[in-house]
Amino acid sequence: MVVLKTSRELALMKEACRISAGALKVAGEAVRPGISTWEIDKIAYDYIKSQGAEPNFLGLYGFPATACISINDEVIHGIPDKKRILKSGDIVSIDLGAKIAGYNGDNAATFACGEISDEAKRLMDVTRESLCEAIRAAVPGGKIGDIAYAVQSYCEKHGYGVVREYTGHGIGKALHEDPSVPNFGTAGRGVRLLPGMTLAIEPMINQGTARVKVLPDGWTVKTLDGKLSAHFEHTVAITKDGPVILTQP
Repeated sequence: MVVLKTSRELALMKEACRISAGALKVAGEAVRPGISTWEIDKIAYDYIKSQGAEPNFLGLYGFPATACISINDEVIHGIPDKKRILKSGDIVSIDLGAKIAGYNGDNAATFACGEISDEAKRLMDVTRESLCEAIRAAVPGGKIGDIAYAVQSYCEKHGYGVVREYTGHGIGKALHEDPSVPNFGTAGRGVRLLPGMTLAIEPMINQGTARVKVLPDGWTVKTLDGKLSAHFEHTVAITKDGPVILTQP
C-alpha cells in the first residue's frame, strides 16, 4: 500500500534526509587510496549518531554495517571490512540512510578514489544524470513508468546495462515501502504519482551487461561480466509543485 505523507510527516522526513545526506557527504569525502571500507563505515556511523539519529541499514534484514560500500564491479550491498583497502583508480559506491523521529532517509553516490579512467568517469556521469532525468519525470499525475523509462532510455542510449533485479522504493516510516521504483519500464504505465508520495529513486547502471550475481556472503551483488557499475540515489517527495529532493547535502 502506498502511504501519502502529510506536511508534518514530510518535515520529519526532511530531517532524516538531511542527516542521511550529511553522512553520505562525509563518507564520500573520506574516500582515498589506503583507507579501508570499515573506516569509511565508522565515519558514517559516527556522523549519524552525532546528529541524534540511527543508521537505518545497520541490522536491517541482518545487514552488519551502517553503509553498503561497493567497489568497481560491485553493484550494491558491499559489506565494509577492515581488510578492504581502497586504491587509486577504484570507483566506490556508498549507500546509506538515517532514521530519526520514526522516519527514514536514504541516499547513495559513487565516488572516485584518486585518478580514475575516462571510462569510469563517463559511467558515473551518465548514471548521475539518469537520476536527474528520473527526478524530472517524477511529477504529480505521472506514472512510475515515466521514472523507469527516463532512466532506461537515457542509460541504454549511452550503451550501458540497466540492472533489473534491484529497484528503488517508497520510503517513510519504513525504509522500504510501496511502490517499487524500477529503472526500466514503459512510460505511462504503473502506479500514478500523487502529492505526498516519497520515493527513493536509485539507478544502478553497469558498464557492460545488465546481468548480476550475488556472492556467497549473501549480500554483495556484482556485475556478471566483471565490468564497472555505478549507483546514485536520492529520496524525493512528490508535491503539487513537482518533485523535491529531500537528500540534498
